[in-house]
Formats: sequence, structure tokens, C-alpha cells
Amino acid sequence: AEGNLGLANAILSHMASKLPISRMQRDLTDSTVLRNLGVGFSYCLIAYSSLHFGLKKVEANRAFMLQELDKHWELLAEPIQTVMRKHGMETPYEVLKALTQGKEVTQQMIHDFIKSLPAELPEQERRRLLELTPAKYIGLAKVLALQLPDIDAIGKKEDGKE
Repeated sequence: AEGNLGLANAILSHMASKLPISRMQRDLTDSTVLRNLGVGFSYCLIAYSSLHFGLKKVEANRAFMLQELDKHWELLAEPIQTVMRKHGMETPYEVLKALTQGKEVTQQMIHDFIKSLPAELPEQERRRLLELTPAKYIGLAKVLALQLPDIDAIGKKEDGKE
């Protein structure tokens, strides 16, 4: 994949620098360059296909990922901030920045902070925040992932063949 991306970058970079100058100087040599536009994109497609093939072989170490997530309770600053904004609390970003920035944030720190939020936060929201863990919180990841195109379909014709 790396070699094909290098070639694609070389070809497309050349076009990006050549074509504007050719157009301004009314140079007729740009037709040769334009005929190779597909070559640059083809190298990209080959590289992406190769990368996808390689990534399918990768396996995630779930236990290690969960251990790492459990060390980073500051990840929950985002949903806490969102809930605080939803309920009209003042300066949620700044408050959470002061709590988390440059510090090793623990579960206890986050829970103490949630419990200290003003009474204007509904108890149901407070309980929901207290139930969150770094491993459980995914934000909009599921929604965004479902919006991605099917990478296996890229480069295939309608009959399913390449």
C-alpha cells in the first residue's frame, strides 16, 4: 500500500503544481498530464484495497484495550460536559478542563464531581452519568460508523466482479 500511495502522491502532486501554471500560460501540454489523472487515482484505489486486505488480518487485543480505557476516566468529560450544557449549567468546558487537564483522572474523581453538580441536574441524569465507564461510553461512534460506505463494494462493478 505504501508504494502505491507514494506513486499516487507523486502523480497527483505533479498535476496539482503543473495544471494551474499550464492553464495560466495557455500551455497545451496539460492534455498529456490530464490523460494520466486516472493513473493517480488508480494507484490510490490499489493502495486502499491492499490496505483494507491487510487490516482485515489485524485482531484487537480486547483485554489490553479495556485495561487502557480503565486508566483514562477523563474520557467521560465529554458526556458530562454535554449533559451540563443540556441543563444550562455555566462554563462546563472550563470546569471540566480544570478538573481533568494535566492530571491523572480516577473513577473516584469523576464520581465525586458528578455528585457535586448542582441540584438543577435531574437525578436520572446524575445516575446515568454515574453508571458510565470509559469502556461503556462511545458517544456517536455507532451512528458515525454506520454512515461509512461499504469498503468491500469499492472498485467492484454492479455484477459483483472486479
